[in-house]
Amino acid sequence: MRKTEKNRALEIIELLKQAYPEVKCALVYSQPHELLIATRLSAQCTDKRVNMVTPALFKRFPSIEAFANADVAEVEEYIKSCGLFHTKAQDIVEMCRMLHDIYKDAVPDTIEELVKLPGVGRKTANLVAGDLYGKPAMVCDTHVIRLTNRLGLSKGKDAVQVEKQLRAVIPADEGLNFCHRLVWHGRLVCSARSPQCGECTLKEQCREYKKATPR
Repeated sequence: MRKTEKNRALEIIELLKQAYPEVKCALVYSQPHELLIATRLSAQCTDKRVNMVTPALFKRFPSIEAFANADVAEVEEYIKSCGLFHTKAQDIVEMCRMLHDIYKDAVPDTIEELVKLPGVGRKTANLVAGDLYGKPAMVCDTHVIRLTNRLGLSKGKDAVQVEKQLRAVIPADEGLNFCHRLVWHGRLVCSARSPQCGECTLKEQCREYKKATPR
């Protein structure tokens, strides 16, 4: 990437910091494995819905060992409203069996180890490594992909490729909060169907806005 792209990325980061000075993961959790499970549940489901489901789920299964010994059908009953519940329940139980048997009830702290777990892709691995362990992370969910495409920081919809493109222009220590801020901006301002460009703090940096606005 050209130096000018890195400079533009830094300007976008600063504007996001001004708009969203305090950010954190929208998923509610109190133990490391709960973030892992909540993130798996969030696939094709809103964080709001996941946060409604997890309190009862985590009360029923309060530990990695409890999930490892769980009946998949019972887990399904708790997570039905999250969608894709058959696959998610199977992944959660198998993931926790692996955490219990191989990792001795600890959640791995690297992306490389996390993606070995059933149902865990790079998005989930980045979030867990970043939020739990402070590792450099770039969480490329649908909001991040959509917004960075519009801003001109990335091209395409493939999460792995977008992550690679963003890592080339976003400083490693800014990546996680940059993504958290983009998620909030995507929810509140730059939605998929009706972006509120007039209210957007990033509009002067946005290539889509500039293309659509006569100069």
